[in-house]
Amino acid sequence: MFLINDILVSDELLEEKFCCDLGACKGACCVQGDFGAPLEPEERDTLREIYKDVLPVLDKVGRQTIQELGVDTYFPGMNDHGTTLRPDGACVFTVFDENGMASCGIEKQYEAGIVEFKKPLSCELYPIRVMRNPETGFTALNFDRWKICQPATVKGNALGLPVIHFLKNALIRAYGEEFYDALDAARIHHESTVE
Repeated sequence: MFLINDILVSDELLEEKFCCDLGACKGACCVQGDFGAPLEPEERDTLREIYKDVLPVLDKVGRQTIQELGVDTYFPGMNDHGTTLRPDGACVFTVFDENGMASCGIEKQYEAGIVEFKKPLSCELYPIRVMRNPETGFTALNFDRWKICQPATVKGNALGLPVIHFLKNALIRAYGEEFYDALDAARIHHESTVE
């Protein structure tokens, strides 16, 4: 681990290669898991403001789940709020195409210019997971290994694409360009010392 601007960064973020392979996983991260997508407090408010603009692209199950349970849920297991899950376990904002490919309804409406919010930051940053320690004030960024993302690791290695390059826009959205530049400089230095 090393420190950039009070953010602890796992060495794995300098080493891992990653590139989503939707053809292989079919968007499984929107469908599988024990919790909904972790939400920042302000994201909960944003979702409550924009969900009506997202409803038109959701299927009947998604719309009904939001109507009954809302857009976010407190998950004791993660000690935080996340997007509500449908009865089938998928995120309530999941959209399925005719081939069963899952994608984000929020992002779909963002790309169409309907909403200004792209999707939860935790989704855009994945496979980086953010851990906060309220006692120390530190935030830690870790690489999360999930078997459904194995094809993304294979593809990233084949392309030689560092995970932080794949997630450049998300990292800048979360922590700013200065942080990203420092992180990439650390990656370059790390690679030069390993070789």
